[in-house]
Amino acid sequence: MNELELLAHADALGRRYTETTVQRRVFPSDDAIAALAAFDEPLPELGAPAEATLALLDDVGSPATTASNGPRYFGFVIGAALPAAAAADRLLLAWDQCGSTFDNSPVSATLERVAARWVLEALDLPRESAVGFGTSATACTLTALAAARRELLARQNWDFDGQGLSGAPEIRVVVSELIHITVIKALRVLGFGLNQIIRAPVDAAGRVDAARLPPLDERTILCLQAGEVNTGAFDPFGKIIPLARNAGAWVHVDGAFGLWARASSLAHLTTGIELADSWTTDAHKWLNTPYDCAMTICRDARALAAAMNSDAAYSSASMDAQKNLTLEFSRRPRGIPVWAALRSLGRQGVARLVEGHCAQARRIGDGLAEAGFEVLNEVTLNQVLFRCADDAKTLAVRAAVQASGEAWFGGSVWQGRPAMRISVSSWRTQDADVDALIALVIRLASGVGKAR
Repeated sequence: MNELELLAHADALGRRYTETTVQRRVFPSDDAIAALAAFDEPLPELGAPAEATLALLDDVGSPATTASNGPRYFGFVIGAALPAAAAADRLLLAWDQCGSTFDNSPVSATLERVAARWVLEALDLPRESAVGFGTSATACTLTALAAARRELLARQNWDFDGQGLSGAPEIRVVVSELIHITVIKALRVLGFGLNQIIRAPVDAAGRVDAARLPPLDERTILCLQAGEVNTGAFDPFGKIIPLARNAGAWVHVDGAFGLWARASSLAHLTTGIELADSWTTDAHKWLNTPYDCAMTICRDARALAAAMNSDAAYSSASMDAQKNLTLEFSRRPRGIPVWAALRSLGRQGVARLVEGHCAQARRIGDGLAEAGFEVLNEVTLNQVLFRCADDAKTLAVRAAVQASGEAWFGGSVWQGRPAMRISVSSWRTQDADVDALIALVIRLASGVGKAR
């Protein structure tokens, strides 16, 4: 095959995979997983034909995928790729652009600037904010916290770029007791000792308790969250952020998926969040773009650009060039699928997507509660946390669902006991899929003892 024939064949295989997503097992069979041993071969001395490589990838790889691009995957807030976003990503691959600066790719720089503006409008965040399109909420949190520390030190007349951290004023970090592990990872990578991170107590729903908030000052980074990973709860931003601002602290909000509630009729859950200094969110979660696509949003555009600046004599660019807002210098213009998703959905479409998933989550919660399961959270977002009365049965039901191939969701631990966690975030999920999930859980639970 020549290049164009090979690409056409790959496109045909991709179309066939997409067409059969609904019929696929949601998690691969044991046989499909065992077949992955075919990839464990020595490095070839002579290169294999490209068409043979593609065939191996499809024959062995495709059956061993999770159908996370389908309607019945309910794990980890993984949204299926919207058609417009997936199509844009395919064209973007053909373009093969380095989206670091306007000089590298005028179209990429233009579209990412538009996408950034639209994101701020959709989320109703300060319009002067900088938006960096990164790989994940993890990487984007790292950039936001790096900017926060650098800015707080500058306010203490400390030159971080020149003097580093040796002898620098101490920067304290206060996080929710239930902050997502990716925030902890970012802090650890940045050199914040885990034993020095201060945990803010939470209430029964997993929200930071404003009445028990640790002391804050002008050397403090406070990390809150929009959408606790188990319950979907939102910290009380309207109560806490004004206190932090009065103290001179920097407030960062992890909104990997929950920030998108702000683009819907559920915006009241985020009241006060606009007062923060920085935010992170994933497009590959609730906006349903392909992986990997996330955003750092920073109110002080200068602070983010100064922290991430990578200008060189041979490659200088404007402050809002993506290489000056993200970790990567050479990067794919991942903001383009965001642009495509927002253009295809529009403001109303984003709202319908979010509101529809939240309604489906409530439907699941009600159905499971009616069947006798203990629903552990107030289902206000797209998360349903539940368990059986017996811990062993909880684990058995989860394992049975995962092994069934008919649906998939994960487990968690809530208040010291095992739980099951359902996340609704795929545009492909219909009410019929939700009803099938409820019926599946009830049926499988009956096989390991009556749900109590």
